[in-house]
Amino acid sequence: MIKVFGHTSPDTDSTGSPLIWAWYLTECRKTPAEAVLQGEPNTEALWMLNRWNLVKPQIISDVTATDRCVIVDTNNPAELPASLAEAEVIEIIDHHLLAGGIKTRSPINITIRPLACTATIMHDLIGDDMARAPEGIKGAMLTCIISDTLEFRSPTTTPHDRAVAEKLATDLGVSIADLAAEMFAAKSDVSAFSEAALLKMDSKEYELGGRQLRISVLETTSPKVILDRKAALMAAMPAVAAEDGAEEVLLFVIDILREEATLLVPNDFIKSVAERSFGVTVTGDTVVLPGVMSRKKQIIPVLAV
Repeated sequence: MIKVFGHTSPDTDSTGSPLIWAWYLTECRKTPAEAVLQGEPNTEALWMLNRWNLVKPQIISDVTATDRCVIVDTNNPAELPASLAEAEVIEIIDHHLLAGGIKTRSPINITIRPLACTATIMHDLIGDDMARAPEGIKGAMLTCIISDTLEFRSPTTTPHDRAVAEKLATDLGVSIADLAAEMFAAKSDVSAFSEAALLKMDSKEYELGGRQLRISVLETTSPKVILDRKAALMAAMPAVAAEDGAEEVLLFVIDILREEATLLVPNDFIKSVAERSFGVTVTGDTVVLPGVMSRKKQIIPVLAV
């Protein structure tokens, strides 16, 4: 049985895309596959599973030498199982920059395209077989695209992402605006999460000026709920950073509706990074960054010390 999985701390795309591709491998390619997750999915991803009557995939802690694997929504070894080098990787489907470092036993199919969402790429790869896809698979695909594009607000959005989403919405007979409102409400409900869990919920490892950083993003329609906890969040940062051998956590709270980010500034290092990277003057423990919505396009590429 092929295991299909995305990155650690699975968001909507890393929860939905394994389900989509496992369906395609099993039903269309006739190669039995199962979706698995590297951790508990976030609240929006859980909402997606419930909305489209999908079974939550099994959570795995690692892979073995006997596992055959398809990697989706990442190609970064830091976000993949510790023993991946021992397993057989047979395919990678992703929309992030090529990180390098994955060694395979033999040549494999790799599809990395500059689109906003892995599910959009899968829609294209599946092609005519999309006509066979059940409602749950189409629903997961649509939800992933809306999530990764922030309902087309994110600068990562391409016309093709929008066209695929609109086609899926028509096929499903649903309103993108209504679906997005429900999704973002689910994503914004973080009351049950500890500060450490919030800092790890959607984060990527990144090296800047010789320092290992954890770049965390929280996308929400209710930023005040998170920012009211800023003191506790900043107090939790050193321990969360240390878990992965990082030195700092940079937390960006993305206001989906106002289309801006608020960066928490707990110390002089992050203050310096904010001022050098975004051309702002920091006078307190937060700074607002108008128009910043995407870690991939607007945060990581400009970070400087």
